[in-house]
Formats: sequence, structure tokens, C-alpha cells
Amino acid sequence: MTFRAAICITLKPSVLDPQGATVLRALGALGFDEVADVRVGRYVEVRLAAPDEATARARVAAMCERLLANMVIERYEFTLSEVPA
Repeated sequence: MTFRAAICITLKPSVLDPQGATVLRALGALGFDEVADVRVGRYVEVRLAAPDEATARARVAAMCERLLANMVIERYEFTLSEVPA
């Protein structure tokens, strides 16, 4: 089976986000005063082969924890969908 994982990696809430602060200021300067906060993250898509959904979930979690996310300052979440053959 083939799966597609849509992974969102963001800074933990306790970590300052200077890039988000810069975007927030720029949005305010452009007239978007209703924006109260901005957090900037990364989006990663992975296609992988696995015998079942549980194995695919475990493998994607391992990828995130070992390489894609810095677990000291970041967190991740993902959705998994089966890709039709």
C-alpha cells in the first residue's frame, strides 16, 4: 500500500518565533490590523510504502522525530491518507 503523509512542523508555544513576529509586523504595516499573532512553520509531504496504516503512522512519526523536526523546540502533527493504486 502507498500512503501520503501531510506533515506540519511548528515551534513549540514556549519558543519565541522571530520570523512570525516579523510577518506580524509586516501584516500590520499592510493594514491587516486584525491579526493578533503569527507562528511560522514548515509543511512536508511524504509518500511511502507500508503494509498497513499503523506501520505507515509509526514510520512517519519516526521520520519526524529523527530528522524532520527538532524535538527540543518543535512539534509536529500529520495526516495520513492512502494513495489509490
